[in-house]
Amino acid sequence: ELESQGGWTNRSILDWFEAYVKVCVNAFSNKVKHWMVLNEPMVFTGAGYFLGVHAPGKKGFKNFIPAMHHAALCQAIGYRAIKAIDPTAEVGTTFSCSYITPYSNSAKDFKAAERVDALLNRVFIEASLGMGYPTDDLPFLRKVAKHQLAGDKELMQVNFDFIGIQNYTREVVAHCIFTPYINAKLIPADRRKVFYTAMNWEVYPEAIFEMIRKFSKYEGVKKILITENGASFPDQIEEGKVADEHRIHYLNAYLEQALLAKSLYPKLDGYFVWSLTDNFEWAEGYKQRFGLIHIDYATQKRTIKNSGWWYKDFLTEK
Repeated sequence: ELESQGGWTNRSILDWFEAYVKVCVNAFSNKVKHWMVLNEPMVFTGAGYFLGVHAPGKKGFKNFIPAMHHAALCQAIGYRAIKAIDPTAEVGTTFSCSYITPYSNSAKDFKAAERVDALLNRVFIEASLGMGYPTDDLPFLRKVAKHQLAGDKELMQVNFDFIGIQNYTREVVAHCIFTPYINAKLIPADRRKVFYTAMNWEVYPEAIFEMIRKFSKYEGVKKILITENGASFPDQIEEGKVADEHRIHYLNAYLEQALLAKSLYPKLDGYFVWSLTDNFEWAEGYKQRFGLIHIDYATQKRTIKNSGWWYKDFLTEK
């Protein structure tokens, strides 16, 4: 019903979202003491309101710009609503992020990578820190002025207790004149002849180190949690087991990089694997399996994968 009224493109979402937050926190604040206001705002605004590949399937900057701005406002509004009800709660928000590198050493590819980095990794964190939008690198974001009211920049600023970052891979970017406004395109992993997961995401452990470094450098960021990191592979049960050795290697390599980053950037304070179980994945449905526990969707039988047993041992090692 809210989407029929414009969803995230309608500024009324500020009131709708605040009411929703209050309902949730009033219902569960006696049990829930850690909250993430939004999950991957660049994904649900970019993929849902610009590319149209996620719900609600809208396309174009005329949808993306207001949706982006209203989501940036809502991450601050949600924080304040939670704190007003439960001042002792730990409240943050969480961002999808990918390490962006240029496809070649050409100046055009470097500039394209800077633009994509600004869009994917900087928009929401910098808005929350009172820095505004990165319009110098992304001039098309100046179109947001049409949707801004006086005081919006201050309203977006919020002193989160922590931020979450969700990293799986890096993206390699090349200049492209056929992509309006951004003039950049992603070069898929399978075209680059690198090892990649079932999502066609390159296995690049250094990406998580680079993202921890990037977000740690923001002075206003107090604490960082890795709220998602993992890999999808075509897991099969054989003789009652799931021998997902690729996932074990993936997690081991990324955790090594996270621990290295923590030794240099102590704002890192936690890590969560995505995911405990196989699950429904955005537009991918049930075909992508990220879990440490396999689910047979026909019978609902759970089977702990080898990666799950490995992770248990990793967590309990002294």
